[in-house]
Amino acid sequence: MTHPRKESTMPFRHSIRLTCLAMGLILLAGCASRTPMQDAQRDIGQWEAQQERLAELQSWKLQGKAGLRTPQDSTSANLDWLQTPYYFRILLSGPFGSGRSVLEGREGRVSLTTGEGRTEAESPKALMQQELGWSLPVSALTDWIRGLPAADRPHHMEKDELGFPARLEQDGWQIVYRDWTHTGELWLPRRMKLTYDDLDVTLVVTRWQPEPDEDA
Repeated sequence: MTHPRKESTMPFRHSIRLTCLAMGLILLAGCASRTPMQDAQRDIGQWEAQQERLAELQSWKLQGKAGLRTPQDSTSANLDWLQTPYYFRILLSGPFGSGRSVLEGREGRVSLTTGEGRTEAESPKALMQQELGWSLPVSALTDWIRGLPAADRPHHMEKDELGFPARLEQDGWQIVYRDWTHTGELWLPRRMKLTYDDLDVTLVVTRWQPEPDEDA
């Protein structure tokens, strides 16, 4: 993994926009008829009981917001993310940037379309490296958003009194799970904070849809 490294030649606002977009790339979105059960109560044993189904979850659609804070600035964006084993599509909108950005990709090709044009690369990581000069742990974030550590790499996990993840440390990042929602018979993170050095990202999922229809 390439750790975050600031690229001094890039305008800061451009970096902020692409950083948030990269976060959205591995993180939030929504749609469909099922909505989170906000009144459901977590209980002991529920997290362990869903481990097999959670590990098999490879497709989802969710909506939410991401807030990004650095020592120089802070900003936020709305995120809409469709994920399948073979394709992803991220729509990003917010007060920064030029309105709407679309990131989508299949194996071997990723494209980013903004008001400034279109950029392509072989992978999300390569796109970030190309545009920013550094990259985020893209593959790990698809696990972290489900409350799981990335497989086959060292990590430290702390759990709360009910056995749900409370704090995860992996790849130099600290992930704190602050709230949960129940949807599609699964408990999934609703609010989480990711920290790496002086970069803080807060994610709030407003609507989860595990395993959306293929034509959603």
